[in-house]
Amino acid sequence: MSRIGDKPVVFPASVKITINNGNVTVAGPVGTVVKQFDPRVTVSVENGILTVKPVTINGSDAMQGTVRAIINNMVSGVQKKYEKKLEITGVGYKAQLAGSKLTLLLGYSHPVEFDIPKEIEAAVDPKGISITLKSPDKEKLGFFASQIRMSKSPDPYKAKGVKYAGERIAKKPGKSAIGAGGAGAAGSAGGGAKK
Repeated sequence: MSRIGDKPVVFPASVKITINNGNVTVAGPVGTVVKQFDPRVTVSVENGILTVKPVTINGSDAMQGTVRAIINNMVSGVQKKYEKKLEITGVGYKAQLAGSKLTLLLGYSHPVEFDIPKEIEAAVDPKGISITLKSPDKEKLGFFASQIRMSKSPDPYKAKGVKYAGERIAKKPGKSAIGAGGAGAAGSAGGGAKK
């Protein structure tokens, strides 16, 4: 049995959970999240406590902890939206927001455009170098943020591109630094030969 899955999810009166044909709807002060789960587990609610149980011992118990964790995230998200921030680094690189469309200028011959999902709230700072995303749905938020990052992943030399706020990029030494080191080593070797 799953140690995580066996723990009940306790939620406040401000959160409403309904279950219908495998669909779990969690509604709260800042939004609503709906997800459909594997039929190998059953989800039930009673007296402000949600429990997840496997239908059978073999196989379905592996899903119990996963489903419980996702629902717990849903309960947290409808009370306070999850947030992800991305930073844009590079000369001329910036983001622009117009309605539900996010446009990125990332050094390509064309702008990169994204339609912002209705479940996600987006904001761009005045300089266009920082993007803030918020949503009660942690899964959709993470997926959309990863799509934006993949549009121009930071290069390993100057870290130009799109990265998560606080993300550390392991930089590689530039070719000129490697070449200078190689030339110095060669010169030392040549000097030794002359002696």
